[in-house]
Amino acid sequence: MAKKANKQTIRGRNQDRARVAGGQKYEVQYEVNKTRKSASAIKKVVKKVGSNRKRVEKALKEGGDRGREPASGHVPAARPPA
Repeated sequence: MAKKANKQTIRGRNQDRARVAGGQKYEVQYEVNKTRKSASAIKKVVKKVGSNRKRVEKALKEGGDRGREPASGHVPAARPPA
């Protein structure tokens, strides 16, 4: 007889939603679509600040990792003061 799957409690689901699993493609893709940052940027931030979703999103919002860089890698020079 097959073992019946354990039903996840509401508390367990909420705790799961509060985390970003950096190794799960679908979780990373969700954050990519939400924050418009690259997958590698999200994985770096998860390693840096941990898996707490609020902390990850805050770090991405503050520019914790630059995310999508220009294709050439060129950074424009600062203008001299007028």
